[in-house]
Amino acid sequence: MVGSWLSFNAPLSVKLVRFASLLCMIVFGLFAVTALPSCVQLSPSGAHVDSERLRIHVETLSKKFIPRDYRNLRNLNLCADYIAGEFRKAGAEVSEQTYEVKGKTYRNIIGEFGPASASRIVIGAHYDACGDTPGADDNASGTAGLIELAHLLGQETWGKRIELVAYTLEEPPFFRTGNMGSARHAQRHRGNGVEIDGMISLEMIGYFSDEKGSQKFPSLLLKMFYPDTGNFIAVIGSYGDRRLVKQLKDSMRGATDLPVHAMCAPKSFPGLDFSDHLNYWNNDYSAAMITDTAFMRNGRYHSAHDTSETLDYERMSKVVLGVYEAVRQMGTDNG
Repeated sequence: MVGSWLSFNAPLSVKLVRFASLLCMIVFGLFAVTALPSCVQLSPSGAHVDSERLRIHVETLSKKFIPRDYRNLRNLNLCADYIAGEFRKAGAEVSEQTYEVKGKTYRNIIGEFGPASASRIVIGAHYDACGDTPGADDNASGTAGLIELAHLLGQETWGKRIELVAYTLEEPPFFRTGNMGSARHAQRHRGNGVEIDGMISLEMIGYFSDEKGSQKFPSLLLKMFYPDTGNFIAVIGSYGDRRLVKQLKDSMRGATDLPVHAMCAPKSFPGLDFSDHLNYWNNDYSAAMITDTAFMRNGRYHSAHDTSETLDYERMSKVVLGVYEAVRQMGTDNG
């Protein structure tokens, strides 16, 4: 079909035009399935997230409870206690999932809203950090967002179970192992036959830049689809998660003036699975990551320079509002 359309007997100029048209169609098709373009834009959110509260959470985790890697159990426990306390203040039903690794006990902290018998939405963020680094963006930012999301969720009545999970042991040496906190959580739900409508991983949500060229990409093709200025938040998923990713993007767009971009790709695409959503994929749940794109933008990743002073709390508050509106759209449906 394509061969006849290009027709070897056609004049060169016609063949060139037809080839260019075919190439444009292929690129547009890739753009459509990868970036999920949409004209949907909801009304601005009427809720409010205090950027100063986000700052306090990030500073507490990245300055007071440091280091918080797997070797520093005392600081991990202080983090867990802090998060549990904030969840309780928000009105959540708080519980823990504990498990042992090499003779030490580690803790996932869980805050839940809504009816226990309903299907659920899981939103998670890891609170541990890599080695001795402050881990302000990675991932005190995601944890702070989870805490403030809890305070918003506590003001609503839900038709579905909304489960917030602060995970331990996401960072090396446990990344991609069954000892990740998210792996233990996803496995428990799958083993108990729990229905999850979608899992959202908050992974580094606080670093933004208005400098042209500040946004990098793992593929040259992506440069055609997305801006090179790191002033947006990204919703990332696999091709199989397109419905969830599009739902999140559409709900977040317009909630604030923060630009929101989506990307779907094969699960093998570099960086696509670099967070806790990986373990929900491994247990046959639909999952997506909301991120500032980590080391594709933030050169301080996994270094001593990933500090609270480098984050943009105003834009971070807009990320949390966007996530809240997305969860509200998903979680008030009783069907």
